[in-house]
Amino acid sequence: MPPVQSLSSSAVSLLLSDARLPVGGHTQSGGLEPALLAGLSPEGIVGYCRTRLATVVRTEAATAVVARNVALEHGDLGLVHAHWAARTPSAAQRETSAELGRGLLRLARRLWLTGADLAALAALPSPARPLVLGAVAARTGLDAHHLAQVVAYDDVQTVVAAGLKLAPGDPVVATGWVWEQLGEIDRLATEVAGARTPGDIPSLAAPQIEEWAQAHAHTTRRLFRA
Repeated sequence: MPPVQSLSSSAVSLLLSDARLPVGGHTQSGGLEPALLAGLSPEGIVGYCRTRLATVVRTEAATAVVARNVALEHGDLGLVHAHWAARTPSAAQRETSAELGRGLLRLARRLWLTGADLAALAALPSPARPLVLGAVAARTGLDAHHLAQVVAYDDVQTVVAAGLKLAPGDPVVATGWVWEQLGEIDRLATEVAGARTPGDIPSLAAPQIEEWAQAHAHTTRRLFRA
């Protein structure tokens, strides 16, 4: 395995965006499954992605960026977690993020994190996914802009990939949907890359997505965890 320092931000970004990760798109739908069950049409998937980018994903990306900064300064990741939780009102979404955080932390233990890096996360009962991503970014040298891009791109590709399973269509068309979001993904990354403290994390509610997530957590017939 090459030393962490030898990897470029682009290389680390590609790995963290890989759908085969334990937290990859094969494990979740980004809330698309309950949205489709509630009546969202397949034609509405692009708009759904845009809504997520403007709300929950922006909060997640900014949290990851702040966690990276705090990890670099050996600060209190618990405070970052508290601010993220306060901006994520859906218990189902918080639980899903904690579950994804555990999966990502397992990968990070194997590939990157050691000693103090792990101790800071281990002190948290259930570190959310953006906190683990922030710690990984700090350890691997992934810059804030690339980190935010990873969070945003991963969300879009997760939703679109789930759409191909839940409402099968032409993969070429689905890839076009991802392409349409790349400009917004880059704008989001540029806007949140300067976040430094927990108070910089935006609070952007998405009540309908949160309601769908809550309902999905209690259904017994589902393809995806969330």
